[in-house]
Formats: sequence, structure tokens, C-alpha cells
Amino acid sequence: MALRGKASAMSGRVSRVASGKLFVLIITNFVDMVGLLMIIPLMPFYALEMGGGGFEVAILMSAFTAAQLISAPLWGRFSDRYGRRPALLVGLTAACFAYIVFAYATSIWLLLLSRIVQGAGGGTVGVIQAYVADSVEPDNRARALGWLSAATNVGVAIGPALGGVALKFGRSGPGLAAASLCLVNIFFAWKFLRESRDMTEAHEKKPRASRTVIARVITHPGEPAPRLIWIYAIAMGAFSGLMAILAVFLHDRFAVGKDQIWIFYTYVGVISVVTRAGILGKMVDRYGEAQLSRIGLALLATGLATLPLARGYFVLAIAVALIPLGTAFTFPCVTSMLSRVISSRERGLYMGVQQTFGGLSRVIIPLWAGFSYDHFGKTVPLFTSAALVFGTIVLGFGIDDGRKAAVPVASP
Repeated sequence: MALRGKASAMSGRVSRVASGKLFVLIITNFVDMVGLLMIIPLMPFYALEMGGGGFEVAILMSAFTAAQLISAPLWGRFSDRYGRRPALLVGLTAACFAYIVFAYATSIWLLLLSRIVQGAGGGTVGVIQAYVADSVEPDNRARALGWLSAATNVGVAIGPALGGVALKFGRSGPGLAAASLCLVNIFFAWKFLRESRDMTEAHEKKPRASRTVIARVITHPGEPAPRLIWIYAIAMGAFSGLMAILAVFLHDRFAVGKDQIWIFYTYVGVISVVTRAGILGKMVDRYGEAQLSRIGLALLATGLATLPLARGYFVLAIAVALIPLGTAFTFPCVTSMLSRVISSRERGLYMGVQQTFGGLSRVIIPLWAGFSYDHFGKTVPLFTSAALVFGTIVLGFGIDDGRKAAVPVASP
């Protein structure tokens, strides 16, 4: 009894430490996302004022993703070798510099520089996921990743409004406000965020090169880690493809204008936040990560396939609701399972590679969605994405989430 009580107390202390790290990480990620979304909506308007057109705007918006997908595995490998905390602090510092460049940019080239630097710093998304995996026990990782992404979605909702307020102080107002917020965030992270990586283990053996792991994902797609990365990438690309054409589709099918489109994005955002913060944990406890990820994929695919068939607002509302439900159940569970099937010494590297493949799919599938929408029919990209997501369900079969089944205890 005494040993059991001591073990329970020790587990409670570990849990409190993990909760403290997670809280600080969530706050840091939330503030970072607020700063990013303060400037993203304004970027196209600044480019147009500088003489740019639609092509230049597309390049600016794509530059962030390109820099992010290139830098993500490098950041992950860096964090495996030298620690998660230094990687995050450097990434935040890069973001601060990017905001200052944005504030005083007088040409398209300076805007492009700010986007590239921002994207390079933003490659630490995989590091943040690895930080969560390091800090939280395996059975609670999907729940913790859900909280993290819920905070991100709240930041997405708040950031544009704050950027609009900062614009009242002049053209450089949003950039300087975002930089100031980032400086506060850097100090907060430096002061309160503690290293989660076992640095003794980190120095025992160097992680493999990024290109080696990327090649293995391509050449060994049947292994658990590559399969999970492919599931994440394809599902993420399908969701991004939808978001690329959603406004145009709703305008063409339901005559939704620019004054009403926010309703749909807010609807998706609210469902996503509520699901990830309040429902995901209970669903993981009930079904386990592996089964819940398949449920999520089925919901996402059904929503994508139903959307082209919607002719009234009731069916439209149901189809749209299935999509954030599906992503909320899929992505945290898949990332949590990935953290289980790889060694902790390469966790950051694999999380970064996952972001690289996800970034590629967020470029390729939306491009296909836009092209096929214009040339093959308005429903083709939606049905294509649905078919891709349905196909990923097969990839998930046979991957165990590592959760141990409860063993009934016989009565004395």
C-alpha cells in the first residue's frame, strides 16, 4: 500500500509537471499564431499597393509554405540534437525579424523576404508536436495535441481582428504590433518554457540526416511511420484543397457573397475548437487513437463527398460540419501514433518530415483543385479529395496505437 501510494504521488507530480509544460507551450503557440494572422490577411493588399498582381500575391502566399516544408525536417533534426527549447526560441526570433521587415517593406522583394524568413521560422511546427510528445504520457498525447490545435484555431480567429485595429496606427502598425507581441512571447518562452528533450540520450547517437528519412518514407511506404506520414499528408492536402475552392464553390452553387462567406469559416472554426478542446479526449478514451483516426477519415471523406450533392442549406450545414469533425479526430491521433512508433531520439526529425510531406500536399492538391474546378467541373476536386481520403483509411489498418486494453481484476 505504501509503495502504491508513493508511486501514485510520484505519478501525480510528473503529471503536474507535464501539464505545466503543456500550458506554457499552448500559450506560446497561441500568441505566435495571433501575430502571424495579424499580417496574413493584409499581405495581398500591401502587394497590390506596391504594383503587384494576382501572380505576385500567389508567390508571396506560397513562399511561406515552401520555406516551411524545406526547413521543417532540419528544425526537427536540430531539436533532436540540441533540444526543443533552443529550436523554438530561434524560430520565434526569426518570426520577429520577419514582422519588422513586413512593417517597413517598400517593395515586393522585401515582402517576399519577410515571407521566406517567416516560413523558415514556422518550420518549427514539428518541433512543437515533438515537444508535446516528450512532455505528455502516450495515452494523453492525442488529447494534448488537440488542445494545442484548438488554441491555434482561436489564434486564427483573433489575429485578423487585432491586425485591423493595429492598421489604424498606420501602414507599419500591424507588423510592429506583431513584432512586439513576438518579443513578449520570446521572453515568456525563455522564462517559463523548460526543455523536454532528454539531452543525455540526445548526445549518445546523432539522428539520421533529413534526406535519409524523407527517402525512407517514399521507398518504404508499408512501414508504420511512413504510412502514418502518408495518411497525414494526403488528408491534410485534401482539406487544403477544399479550403482553396470553398468560397468559389459556395458562390457558384449558393450565391454566397463576400459579406456572408465569414459565416462558413467561423462555423468550421467553432466546430473545430469545440471538438478538439472538449470532445476529442473522451473519444480517444472510448475508441483509441487508431480507431478514432479511421472514424475521422471516414467523416472527412463523407463530408467532402456530400458537399457537391448539397442543394439546400440543411444538407450543406451537415456536410460542412463533418469536415472539421473529421480533421479534429484524424490529425491529433495520427501525430500521436507517429510519436509512438518512432524512437524518442528521432521524434523531432520525423515530426518535421511529416510537416514536409504535409506541406507538399498543401501545395499540390489545392493546385489540382483549382485547375480541375475550372476545366473539369465544379464537383471534380471535391470527389477527388473524398476518394483520396477514403483510400487512406486502408493505410491505417494494422497500425496499433499502443494503448493497453483494460484487464478486469477478479474480486477477492
